[in-house]
Formats: sequence, structure tokens, C-alpha cells
Amino acid sequence: MAVPSSSVQVGAQRAPLTAAQQAGPVRPCLSELRLAAFAGHRRVSVPFGACTLIAGPSGSGKSTALRAYEALARLGGGARLVEAFADAGACVPDGARPDAQRRRGFRIGCTADGPEGPVRLELAVQAEPELRIVGERLTADGVTLLETALRDPGRRAVQAAWHTGGSAPVTRAPLPDDRLGTALLPLRVAGKTDGQRRVLAAAEQMVVALRSVFACDPRPDWMRVPVPTGSGRLLGGCDNLADVLWRTRHECARRHQQLVAAARAGCLGPVTDVLAEHLGDGTVTGVLDRGDGSRTDFGRLGDGELRYLALALVLLTGPGVLEVDPPGEVPPAMRTLTVLTDGLERCLDPHQRAELLHLAARMGDRGHIRLVATVSDAAWACRTPGVTVVHLNP
Repeated sequence: MAVPSSSVQVGAQRAPLTAAQQAGPVRPCLSELRLAAFAGHRRVSVPFGACTLIAGPSGSGKSTALRAYEALARLGGGARLVEAFADAGACVPDGARPDAQRRRGFRIGCTADGPEGPVRLELAVQAEPELRIVGERLTADGVTLLETALRDPGRRAVQAAWHTGGSAPVTRAPLPDDRLGTALLPLRVAGKTDGQRRVLAAAEQMVVALRSVFACDPRPDWMRVPVPTGSGRLLGGCDNLADVLWRTRHECARRHQQLVAAARAGCLGPVTDVLAEHLGDGTVTGVLDRGDGSRTDFGRLGDGELRYLALALVLLTGPGVLEVDPPGEVPPAMRTLTVLTDGLERCLDPHQRAELLHLAARMGDRGHIRLVATVSDAAWACRTPGVTVVHLNP
């Protein structure tokens, strides 16, 4: 697969780190995304902090970086390649020419920090003439723990070799060419030797870091409409926000009061409560209690207020409230959920975006919730403590 050289540059600005961030990661989390050859990106590295804003003008590839992150998250959760990259042709680098076998593809990677230290994953994907993984490498401390390669194009498998460290230093076996080998290792490695246990620990750290993602794009028009009760967890579009409010208001009074405080800071007029009202037909609608006997239905709120409320709720909750599939084998105290949001500042006024960013930084400092979001211009956010700003330059 031919991959052209890169002309894209990326720069990161970090505000002063908090004490918790200086102590280093305890829970597995993604600390870097690498777009070696992906769509319009060449040799781009995007570092992540607890609260990260990816900034750049239209066409700089901000949304593309988020899509790459989400695709890796899907693969880490066990999804097939076609589910993670529904439009694989759009991921091929601009201007990439096919090789002699008419193959074209793309390369991405990431680093997961955690108890095992930095663990790196590199992935090479063939998009044409058929979608398949042609190479994968998992490394830690300079040691290759897993390496796969496509040896026979006629077989739907890659040849994998992983570190053993026993009488046989490497174990070799075929793996499917449409799934992430790292995610399959816990099913294939026995963990009898120190080397095998090292492979398992690194793979599990990477998978836990990748799986813990919630892609969120609040849609105000959907949040204005009454929704049926019992939907359970918040969807990515936040259209069932009212039903989730009905649940969270009674389940966690402390977090609900934090949401009310956030609403008071970001919504116009007095706010004494944020709640859901039953309409008598099996549906609920969200309302703001103004404290003087009057209430404002969500249908009368502006787009910015609704997006602000939805994102605040997301940052104040977690996997038990959001529509995500957390790794059940990992204790909650060791989990970190990363929220992905494209266009964080969309519809928000300067005060709302500043309040929301401070909330994200505060929750990130606690270690349970991380934020990766795109913005067109991050000048307003560069000096916010605990915030990492990454500039993508076309």
C-alpha cells in the first residue's frame, strides 16, 4: 500500500497540571492517538489529557481524528472491522496510490497509559480491494508483545506471534483478519508464564482504555419532544434526556444538586431545580423550576441551554447512566470513561462554554470522566487549568 509523505503538523498547549494529574494515571486511559496515514492526516500525533480540546479551522481534520478514536474504541470492544470503519475508503490517505496488487489502506495507532505503563498499539488496515487488517503490533517498554502480519492474501486470517517468555519465547497462531488481535488475546493466552501474564496485562490495559468511550452529540430538537419513560440510559444524541433526569434526580441527590448548580450557572434566569414531569400518557418532559411557582418546559429553551444541560449531565454521571458497555471485569474504581464530543462550543455562548469547560476539567481531575472535544478556536480555553489544547494545522 502506497502512503504519501506528510505535510500536516500538530501542536499541543497544556495548562498547568493539577496534583492528581501530576501523580500519573492509575486507571487505564488513552494518552495519545496516532494518525500515521489516515484520511487527510500524515504522521500526526494527538496527545490527550484529562480534558482535551482539538482545535483548528474547518478542513483541518478535527472530526476525522474523533472518528479514528471512536473506530479504535469499537475494535477494542470486539466489533468487526466493517462495523468500526463503515466507510473505509474515506480513511485512505488523500492521493494514496494502489500498489502492484491494487491495494490501498491506512495506518493508525494509540497509546494507553495505566498500571502497566505506556502500552502502544499500531494498526495497518487494507481498505481496497477488500477490508482487512494486514498488520498489528502491541508493544510495552520496547518489547513487542504481539505482532500480526498478512502472509497469505487468499486466507481470511493473519499470522500472529505473541510473547511467551517460557521454554518457547513466542507462540504463533492464526487470528481473524477482521478483528483486533489485542482484544482477542485474553481468550487465547493462558497466563501460565511471566511473559504470558505480561502480554495479558498489557492487552487488557489497552482494551479497557479503548472500550471506555461515550460519543455524545446532543441534539436540541430531539430534547424538546416528550419521551417515553423507562428508556434507561442516556443515548448519544441525548434525546431521552428528560427520562434520564427522572431517574438521576432520585438515585443520586448529590450529583443532581451539582447538575442544578451547573444549570443555574449556564441557563438564563433563576433555576432552583432541573426535573422531569410526567404527562399522564407514559411520557415525560424536562423542565426548569424557576423557584417562584413557575416552570419552563425544555421546549422553550434555546439550543445552547439544552446542549449545555445535556453535556453537564454527561460529565456529572458515568457508565451507569450513559449508553455504554463498560468492561464488567474491571472494578468501577479502576474505570475511566472518555466522552467524545464534536463541536463542543456549538450553540454555546462564551459564558456557557467556559462553565462547561471548568466542569469538565474538575471532573477530569477526579479521574473518572475524561473529555476529548473539538472546537474551531480554543483561544478562550488555553489558560484553563487542567486543559490540554491540541492545534491541528492544515
